[in-house]
Amino acid sequence: MMTFQHTAKVFAVAAITVLASASFAAAEQGGRYWTPADGQQVQHRAHARQHVAKPAKRKQDAFAHMKNSAAPKEREHHLILQVNTNDAPAMNLALNNAMNVAQYYKDAGEKVKIEVVTFGPGLHMLRDDTSPVRARIEEMALSTPEVSFKACGNTQEKMKKAENKDIPIVRQAEIVKSGVVRVMELQEMGWTYVKP
Repeated sequence: MMTFQHTAKVFAVAAITVLASASFAAAEQGGRYWTPADGQQVQHRAHARQHVAKPAKRKQDAFAHMKNSAAPKEREHHLILQVNTNDAPAMNLALNNAMNVAQYYKDAGEKVKIEVVTFGPGLHMLRDDTSPVRARIEEMALSTPEVSFKACGNTQEKMKKAENKDIPIVRQAEIVKSGVVRVMELQEMGWTYVKP
């Protein structure tokens, strides 16, 4: 929104430009010399044109500034969805929420980034060998790139020790050192947190 002071400056620049143009036109008609507001005579028409060009440029700059400040800035939304239980309905709810939010902002013409962060028993959501929603994750990775998946590395290590085997993670997910820390850091950056 333009302030009154900014508007007044724009009109002042416009008025100066009109007066300078009128003086220049009078000088063109009257001959070689003309007297501007400060009382000094200007000998050459080319010199007079230079005096007129500056206010016109300021006017253009003022209107360009108005246009740029009036342009809406594109906003990007950020959502964290946490999954920390080995519960298929909770996992499906998280995926449903992610899809609904992505579609909402797509329809609104706005950008959104969504991270599904898993840790503790929720890591089963992203385990390649135990995930009850693996097919949905594969489909979403292709259709909804706004949604990404993060798997807790600490949980993966604990499960590896407990089960005495490697814990495979679906290829659509990225392993982070700590799922809880990831949630904290995203919130510190202003992301919205939701636990389905």
